Formats: sequence, structure tokens, C-alpha cells
Amino acid sequence: MVATHQATEYEAVIGLEVHAQLLTRSKMFCNCAADYQASPPNTRVCPVCMGMPGVLPVINKAAVDATILTGLALNCSINERNKFDRKNYPYPDLVKGYQISQYDLPIASNGWLEIDLDGRRKRAGIVRVHLEEDTAKLLHRSDDTGEHYSLVDLNRSGTPLMEIVGEPDLRSPEEARLYLTKMRTIVRYLGVSTGNMEEGSFRCDANISIRPRGETELPKAKVEVKNMNSFRAVFRALEFEFERQREVLGSGGRIEQETRGWNEVRGVTVSQRSKEHAHDYRYFPEPDLPPMVIDSEWVEELRRRIPELPDAREARFEDQYGLSAYDARLLTTTKAMAEYFEAVVGISKDGGDQRDRAKRIANWMLGELSRLLNAAGIEIDDPKVKVRPEHVAEIAELVASKTVNQTVAKEVFEETFKSGVAPGQLVQEQGKTQISAADEMAPIIEEVIAGNDNAVQDYLGGKETAVKFLVGQVMKATKGRANPSVVHDMLTERLSRAGGG
Repeated sequence: MVATHQATEYEAVIGLEVHAQLLTRSKMFCNCAADYQASPPNTRVCPVCMGMPGVLPVINKAAVDATILTGLALNCSINERNKFDRKNYPYPDLVKGYQISQYDLPIASNGWLEIDLDGRRKRAGIVRVHLEEDTAKLLHRSDDTGEHYSLVDLNRSGTPLMEIVGEPDLRSPEEARLYLTKMRTIVRYLGVSTGNMEEGSFRCDANISIRPRGETELPKAKVEVKNMNSFRAVFRALEFEFERQREVLGSGGRIEQETRGWNEVRGVTVSQRSKEHAHDYRYFPEPDLPPMVIDSEWVEELRRRIPELPDAREARFEDQYGLSAYDARLLTTTKAMAEYFEAVVGISKDGGDQRDRAKRIANWMLGELSRLLNAAGIEIDDPKVKVRPEHVAEIAELVASKTVNQTVAKEVFEETFKSGVAPGQLVQEQGKTQISAADEMAPIIEEVIAGNDNAVQDYLGGKETAVKFLVGQVMKATKGRANPSVVHDMLTERLSRAGGG
């Protein structure tokens, strides 16, 4: 969609509703295993999660603990008294005709999350963090005649689902992306959710409206956008919706309050249903579950279990290791990456200042290691990763000691990534140690000078960049093993003598 240029500039008003499936062994209100992802349809079920008459739910304490932990990490107040409610609505994936959720008395409320906007910190409010059960899953199919039908898989029904409702404090798709990324990082650090959007364990609905820049009142109509299964999809959907709403207002129309779905293939939002009036879910207290009391002792016990969170770890990495804010932020994006980095720093014995070692290791992790992980489509804690922390420490030591140069080191490291064989072993077996000795280099340099007269004459004629070509030829002749700085110095000294300088 092409943006229209209006005399009045608009800004977005965005609030996100994040759903995170919790990492518990059993479902929210029954003993069924919660690891349904790879199970055949309707095999992780029992009368409770199938919504049979006469069954009684029992609260999963581990899910409550996870929600309290998240609330604390998001700077929320933990409500001493809270309760579960029945949220009534008819839909094929809701077998009971209602969902056990929370409404006016959630577990946590009134918190905030801080995001970084190019060095400027912005605080976005959290309305509440509450607990509910997930729905079943609809599978839409068609037969050989083209007839459409739907199947219901109840495996997901009843799994613990934590909902984090944000204030409408975000002002751009980029802020929404940063907020969502930070939220996922936090739940992963806490170990309460996988945060995997692609498999549906971390989902997001976005509410967006627009208003003239400078206004403070919330717009009367907002659009809810669903069906976004990646950070990129959230960004693109909000970007499209912002431009769509701006064009509607620019042409004299009005924004309809509705739910729209994101169509990834077409790159557009599509109207699904009108929300002109708020849906009456007829909430009332769940009669089969007593109100919960979360006392201060329970809260403090969980507070002591909170690990070092991303912001604190990022600040420590800057202070302890002398890393830039950018590098520290990248290294703390996931708990696994941060722990891997510190494991490498702890192993490294290349001498010198710890900060210098840490910076070299950060360069390898954010450079070659990240490149290879991205190319393989895996993350640092994937069982398929063969590169161990001692391998990264070793390759950094080999370069620091000038045993190999940077070019050879990258080749060796890639082999280690593929095979799991230690870099030092590969260097010895393949004879890739760096050549720095002048007596070993001199005949190669003479041969390159003799075979590249044009480049030599260019250099002698004042074209100093010609020496780079000659350095490249020496590197080629030594199969990348030569020390580039030594080669450069020897070449310039030799050419200077040839030119009478």
C-alpha cells in the first residue's frame, strides 16, 4: 500500500495482547501431559480437558508460579486475592462453551516493560498478567470433491496459557516489534515458555488505531489484528494497517471497529468480523474453583528464583567486560547465548586483559558463529550445534597468538562448526599455521614481484593501492597462511629498495 501524504501527520496507538503457553508437565486443570506438539490428534486428552459434564478442574500450581514470576519480572503488583472466571462464548474449538480465565482479579497487574529505541529507553505499561486455559485447535481440510470441512484436535485444549495485556503506549510498528522481542526474551530467561511463535506457543494480537500527532486522547475506534505468527508478520501487519487507516481518514471515511486477520501471502489485513459493540462474555466466577490467596511468603519465595534478567545482564556485560551497548544487547538476547559467552570467557587463556579477551570472543560469537547458526537455521542451544565453548576460546587464542591469521581461522572455524573437531587439531593436521618468518616469506615475495610487473610499476609510479594486489597474490601463493601485516611490510620495504627510495 502506498502512503498518502496528508497535511495532518498521524501517529499510531498500539497495544499488544501476548499469549504465552507455559512450560508445565501437565495441563492447566487436569493431569494430561502438556507436550502435545508432536502427538497424534486427540491423544493428550481426558474428560476434564474434553469438557465432559460432571468433571472438576484442579489448579496447576506450577502454572500459577510461572505467572507470578512473569508478573514480578514485568514490575507488576501481585494481587493477594484473585480468582478464575468463566468467559462464555460459542466457538467450535471451545468444547465447554466457555473458557476458564481471569477477569477483574488477575494474578498480576500494573506493571511495565522497558524497550530501547536507539539508546533512548521507553517504558510501556502492562495492564495485567493473567492465567487461563488454551483452546482446542481447528484443522481446516477439503476432500477430493472440493468440499470443505473442519476437524477438531483437543490435544491443545486445557494447556496453561498466560496472557499479558499491554497498555496502548506503543507508537510505531518498530516499537511493537521491540516490545514483543523483549517480552519473549524475558519469558525465555525465566524458563516459563519456549517463546516460539512459529509453533504457536507465543502468540500476539495487536490493537491499533491512529490519531493526529500531538493529541493525547485515545481514538474511539480501534482495530484488532490477528493471525500473526512471527515478529516480521507483526511489524508488516501493523505497518499496513497504519497506512490503511491513514488513507481511510484522508479520504473522509471513518475507522470501523473490527477484527482483521493478517494475510501473509498478500501482505494485507482482511476484515473478519465487526466489533462495533463490545462482546458480552458474561464473565462470572468459576463455581468449581475457590478464590486463590497469594501471600507475601509465596511471592518472596518466587522472587528469589528470578534469574539475572536481560537488562541487568546487559548492563553487567558492559561494565564487567567493557563491551559496547550494542554487543552486550545482542549477546543477552537469549539466555543461552549469554551463558555460552560467559562460558567461553571463563575458559579462555589467551593472556592479556579480560576485557580484551571478552571483546575478541564477542566478535567471534556475533560474527562467524552467528553467521553459521543463521545459515543452518538453528540456535546456540540446539542439540545439533557441534561447536562447544572451548572451541570458540581456542580459535580466539590461535588468532591472538598469531598461530593462524584471521582468514585461515574463519576457514578452520567453519570446519569445526560442521564436524565438531577442535580448531587446534584441524590446524595441525592440515598444516595451516601462519607463516611469519622473513626467511620463509622472502622467496615467495620475490616470485610475486617478478610475476606482476604491472602492479610493481603502478606502485613505483605512486599508486600505493597496488601493494594490496601484491599482498593478495602472496596470500594466494601461501594458501592464506601468510601473516598479512608482515607481507605488507616486507613488500613495501622491498619495493622501496627497488625504486631507489
